[in-house]
Amino acid sequence: MRVLVKSYGCSTNLADGAVLAGCLARAGYASAGSIADADVVVLNTCAVKGPTEDRMIEVAKRVSVGKKLVVVGCLPLINFARLQREVRFDGVAGPAAGEGIVQVVGRVLSGEKVHAVNEGSGVNPRLSLPRIDMNSVVSVVPICYGCLGSCSYCCVVFARGRLRSYGVEEIVRRVETDVSRSFREVWLTAQDTACYGRDTGTDLGELLRCVCSVDGDFKVRVGMMTPSLVLDMLDGVVDAFRDEKVFKFLHLPVQSGDDGILKRMRRFYSAADFKMIVDKFRVSFPELTLATDVICGFPGESEEAFTRTLDLLEEVKADVVNVSKFFARPGTRAAGMQKDFVAADEVKRRSVRAGALAKKLAFDRNRRWVGWTGEVLIDEVGKVSGSWVGRNFAYKPVALRSAVSLLGKTVRVKIVNAFPTFLEGKLV
Repeated sequence: MRVLVKSYGCSTNLADGAVLAGCLARAGYASAGSIADADVVVLNTCAVKGPTEDRMIEVAKRVSVGKKLVVVGCLPLINFARLQREVRFDGVAGPAAGEGIVQVVGRVLSGEKVHAVNEGSGVNPRLSLPRIDMNSVVSVVPICYGCLGSCSYCCVVFARGRLRSYGVEEIVRRVETDVSRSFREVWLTAQDTACYGRDTGTDLGELLRCVCSVDGDFKVRVGMMTPSLVLDMLDGVVDAFRDEKVFKFLHLPVQSGDDGILKRMRRFYSAADFKMIVDKFRVSFPELTLATDVICGFPGESEEAFTRTLDLLEEVKADVVNVSKFFARPGTRAAGMQKDFVAADEVKRRSVRAGALAKKLAFDRNRRWVGWTGEVLIDEVGKVSGSWVGRNFAYKPVALRSAVSLLGKTVRVKIVNAFPTFLEGKLV
């Protein structure tokens, strides 16, 4: 029987999908090359935002015509009522199903309708499970599942649950194995990497030091960190970032530049805290790439509060700003703030304005790199024939051309042009 695992969403969900595919392959299922070729489609879903959920529902509707469909991931736990109402499916399971997917698919093929949403919930899949990776250069390593947050807008906690960290030793063994298999880039991923180890007596700084002690030529990218959980370990994390194996890349979502809105969001830091963390990193790493996230039109956001967000972005000069419109998610505190909802057309106007600023800031930051010469690790095949995409020490994306395959190689490059989302380089 041929099975296709199709994953959407965050890097953790993509890592989960690689494990699902690996476990099914080990159990003897053939991997289908397309939906048309598959006997069973496992749809590994995301539902963090309203438009994302809409897209997942539409994809599931299309796939379910003439195919056995198993829906896994976050959607079944975030909005099962809608899934059940609008989609014909044969089985459902939650996120990070691990080797449990083999039993689910087997039961579906035997004609059973399977509801396994809560089976294995709260238990992390072993990091040693087989995987079918989409990228031969990048290894995505979950370091924990769940989080410690109570953000009023977030529904992911309903799907991923509370914090469950892997042990340092298990993560290090996984990195050692992947480096021995010629992976050159390791992504340490989680809903919130700053949560790591708070349930086991360690922290992210200690994990980074242990991962970087692994022998081999590889680089480490650290995933998103919530500012409030960085504050009490800031010196240790900055110190761990000094290792040359760590990309000088900081994903620190601020969400709003207004302290009143941050309180309504249940984000337990201030705009000043956010700026202090950024300053601390930039003192040590002047060429740091800063990525952040903002939500436009959160309930109660005035024009003045929105302006404070734009001013903050201008002040810290973020390299990457992920701009989102506020969407009320089922079961969240923010969904109950209807009397303070911002009009949809105003939310759209603010997101357009924030997006334009984000593009300008990104372009300004990228132009500073023109003329730079240094090493770039090639981790992607470009979209145009003969093109390749890599990352420099600050995790800046660099596109270049070569008739010879460069995937997985470290090459010396000179930056000759800049665009808002990438740099253009030439081989030296």
